[in-house]
Amino acid sequence: MPIEVIVPESARKTYESWHFAPAVSHGDLIFFSGVVGRGESLEDEFRDAWQSLGETLLAAGVGYEDIIDSTLYVVDLQKNAATMARVKDEFIKEPYPASTWIGITELVIPGTRAEIKVTARRPR
Repeated sequence: MPIEVIVPESARKTYESWHFAPAVSHGDLIFFSGVVGRGESLEDEFRDAWQSLGETLLAAGVGYEDIIDSTLYVVDLQKNAATMARVKDEFIKEPYPASTWIGITELVIPGTRAEIKVTARRPR
């Protein structure tokens, strides 16, 4: 079974310049690359990241409700976790996926404060 590369139009430039797929699927599983957001405030940045993830979920034919696992990399985790949790809850509803939160010192894009990486499944 071949791997399917998923690239929404909004991520085409990143795919071509950074040489990684926003998502790949194999069978019923879809593995999403980490996404970061932009915004004036912490909430805006985190919300933008979740919305950006939503574009790739849509391109893959699934939604937030199909996420089965998430890993959140957060700069200054203790300071920023409550804001991330509040924003995440705008997008992720019960039943909640498995989740791991990891505190880090920096990300590849200077100044970004979180990266969201998920795995989803295609509904049967």
